[in-house]
Amino acid sequence: MASVKKDDRLTRSQSFLCVGFAGFFSKTVTSPLEVVKIKSQVGTFHCKKGFWQSFLLVYQNEGLRGFWKGNLVSCLRLFPYSAVHLTTYKKIVHLHMDELGFISQWRAIFAGGLAGVAAALVTYPLEVAETRLIVQNCREPTYVGVIHTLSQISRSEGLFSLYRGFSLTVLGAFPFSVGCYVVYMNLDNLWQEPPSRFSSFQNFINGCLAVGVAQTLSYPFETVKRKMQAQSARLPHFGGVDVHFSGVTDCFIQVVRNKGVLSLWNGLTANTIKVQCL
Repeated sequence: MASVKKDDRLTRSQSFLCVGFAGFFSKTVTSPLEVVKIKSQVGTFHCKKGFWQSFLLVYQNEGLRGFWKGNLVSCLRLFPYSAVHLTTYKKIVHLHMDELGFISQWRAIFAGGLAGVAAALVTYPLEVAETRLIVQNCREPTYVGVIHTLSQISRSEGLFSLYRGFSLTVLGAFPFSVGCYVVYMNLDNLWQEPPSRFSSFQNFINGCLAVGVAQTLSYPFETVKRKMQAQSARLPHFGGVDVHFSGVTDCFIQVVRNKGVLSLWNGLTANTIKVQCL
């Protein structure tokens, strides 16, 4: 069982700003990893030769600036995402707490999954813009800035294109939640002691394990989502996507058929390093 305790040391607005600025800093520091990860998922030529070669190719073709493409929109997305996520999570948790203020572990994880989906729904157009900015060559840009990207996509491809692939966020939340739950339910077996006696270091390791397992399980959904966000007949080379498809199911089929099952985990190394840094 988990309990929820009210923390009065910071006001709600102060907590929100702390989360936002911490996220802004971590996003900026890990942006090169995010660029390599997304290019690997989409399948641009940069990812054809492995993890380290991807960094070299981005630098050779776009310079240092290429490693921070899309970082501004990623940072801007943090504030509304955090606000919606925290508000939704608290609402759901309080609905499922018992009279003593306790909530079961699986309900808490489920609440986190639902809150993540709600936050993604509100901020998804910004995520699409981030993907488009990252996959383009910043020396030969199709899009210039956040507003221009969003307006160009909605004008030339329609408003619904700003939510292309959103269903995969919902589908991916299930294996992510299951991964977290399985790890947390077996922590006492891992450490051979009850969770109430875990040290700060043990809790840190637990968090890394839970997120690592959860993201590995849900990663194929994110890979297909990024391909759907990037693909457009109006962009050079169809947005750089390495397969062509007509929908979610067809994308999975084309990736497995043409690139192999393991390609659904392209960019996992960069993602894992980035998650541990966060």
